[in-house]
Amino acid sequence: MNLPALDARRAVEVVARFDGLHVLVVGDVMLDRFIVGRVSRISPEAPVPVVRFESEYLRLGGAANVAHNLVTLGGHVSLVGVVGIDPASARLRDQLAAAGISAEGLVEDRNRPTTEKVRIVTERNQQVARIDYEHDSDVSGDLARVVVARVRRLGADSKVLLVSDYVKGTITRHVVEALVALKSTNRAVVIDPKIAHLSCYAGATLVTPNHYEVEAATHRRVRTDDDARQAARDFRALAHSDGVLITRGEAGMWLSHDTCEGAVPAVAREVSDVTGAGDTVVATLALALAAGATPAEAAILANHAAGIVVGRFGPATVTPDELCASVGQP
Repeated sequence: MNLPALDARRAVEVVARFDGLHVLVVGDVMLDRFIVGRVSRISPEAPVPVVRFESEYLRLGGAANVAHNLVTLGGHVSLVGVVGIDPASARLRDQLAAAGISAEGLVEDRNRPTTEKVRIVTERNQQVARIDYEHDSDVSGDLARVVVARVRRLGADSKVLLVSDYVKGTITRHVVEALVALKSTNRAVVIDPKIAHLSCYAGATLVTPNHYEVEAATHRRVRTDDDARQAARDFRALAHSDGVLITRGEAGMWLSHDTCEGAVPAVAREVSDVTGAGDTVVATLALALAAGATPAEAAILANHAAGIVVGRFGPATVTPDELCASVGQP
């Protein structure tokens, strides 16, 4: 059973309210670096391609990409995350400033590097290799207390609370508890989860796992809508959340919530790269809920946003006009 369609006029009404809404994003901030080159031969030293350098560029990743999506959609963002004291941190801060996102919520840890993903790609956007700079142990001690204090201070007047968990150390039970304590009848907690932290998410308004994560958590295969329905109910019980939105790739989404339940068919017309699509989903979902959308309306808007970004290479964002235009297309 599909959720009722979203009227284009209602979509415009909700999206128009995005402007200036304050969202607190807490999570694992990352810097995505792309090294682009041309491949014309195989190395004589090993059976690997030789990439001749042509260009390099940076993108915001992880929770920072979620923040970028929110700002592009018109929201006002406070971002809390952990970074190192290194060149990658400086580059990340520069990228945040260029996007209009304050770095005041970033907490420095001299004992870990800023999480950085370096992708080597061809001029045709084919990924050759990826190098990860990271230290994924949970924050603890004084560092953890500083993170929780930033959450409480910057989230006090936010309209929605958003967790972007990549299991790189920022999201702990104490951090989620601080966020849930800020939750109210008109302020949602939305979590883009990782299964390793499933027991930490109790009290969330909506959790947005992909179908692989749901299968791992519930030990159920998700192939049909009936599969998704039962797996979503099981996942909600495991996470102790008010609702769950399962992202299912080309099969769309499945929403399970106290107020509604049903499928959201996929709208992607061309898939180039799914990198960062989950960031776009959770950002759009959270902002729509803050703007007064029902969970079903928010899920449909998030689905349209995902359909746009998967047609682009690397972490991408969506504008309000693009989102409204997508909903209005037949």
